[in-house]
Amino acid sequence: MRFIPSNCIREGMILAKPLQDSYGRILLAKGTMLKQSYIKKILEIGYNGVYIEDKFTKDIQTIDVISNELRISTVKCLTEFMENLNSSSETFDTDIKPIKLKINEIINELLQKRDVMVNIIDLKIFDKYTYFHSVNVTVIALIIGISLGYNKERLYELGIGAIVHDIGKVFIPEEILKKPEKLSGTEFEIIKSHPLEGFKYLQKHFDIPSTSRIIALMHHEKIDGSGYPKKLKDDEIHEYAKIVCIADVYDALTSDRPYRKAYPPSHAIEYIMGGSGRLFDSELVTVFTKKIAPYPVGTYVRLSNNQIGIVTENFENCCLRPRLRIVKDSNGKIVEPYEINLRDDPNMRNLTIIEIYNDVVG
Repeated sequence: MRFIPSNCIREGMILAKPLQDSYGRILLAKGTMLKQSYIKKILEIGYNGVYIEDKFTKDIQTIDVISNELRISTVKCLTEFMENLNSSSETFDTDIKPIKLKINEIINELLQKRDVMVNIIDLKIFDKYTYFHSVNVTVIALIIGISLGYNKERLYELGIGAIVHDIGKVFIPEEILKKPEKLSGTEFEIIKSHPLEGFKYLQKHFDIPSTSRIIALMHHEKIDGSGYPKKLKDDEIHEYAKIVCIADVYDALTSDRPYRKAYPPSHAIEYIMGGSGRLFDSELVTVFTKKIAPYPVGTYVRLSNNQIGIVTENFENCCLRPRLRIVKDSNGKIVEPYEINLRDDPNMRNLTIIEIYNDVVG
């Protein structure tokens, strides 16, 4: 299977994974041939893309770091939690216990797959961005925490803080959060109030660890002091918040937003690597880049010699040089597929991946 961004979907493509709404209901089943009416609906709902069947990738399967059932049920749980905050004047009664249970479920699943890289592009629904985003940030943050050797207690603190890191946005007007144009100076100042407002709200109303609340306060701080709300630097920022900052930026960049289309994972990782030691903690960036694949399995890429290949395996310590299945030669001619290993084959050291290739092949 391969991932296709929403703007590259074409009639006749076959779904390799079912499309579900944010409540887990199947909208289009696996194996469905896409018609123009289906594509129109996919774009209207706001999916960032779909997984399709492809003759060169039919034997390639992606591994979810957490089950789709757990991911959808956590999104549903978080949606209900956050919407209760929005709709209730007596918000103290909103129950956070279901969220705590979901965090423990996610931790237990991730600990069973501690060696798995994130080799998949999440299917996201635009109008449920906040909830999918918070769950994705939580999963990525916990993967980093597991790689750092955190015990279950620390993972729980990190996970709870990650999933409610944006709770302060309930105090931001929706027209600012969803504005498709650049924010004015005044509007950006309002946005910048959400970490402090979220921290104070969590402190007042919910029984969660103090280190979890700190994440809501500090997740937009940068180690050079250019972040907000307090312009903290390096050691002044809690490690949990530094982790969530990286996860937050990565998932935001790889999501469709009102003012831009999603970046491919490789571009988002390149941005984070470029900010290592300046915006982001360099040691944490190193851990992050070992666990998040810039070119997920099943991705078509163009090489520096103009060949087209499919990523079939990624390597933790060499994320930019995966194993590939070559399907087009440098002249654009389809060839009998064969494998190359950019990491291990000394004859391939002059080759680099230059871009993701989203055109139809074959």
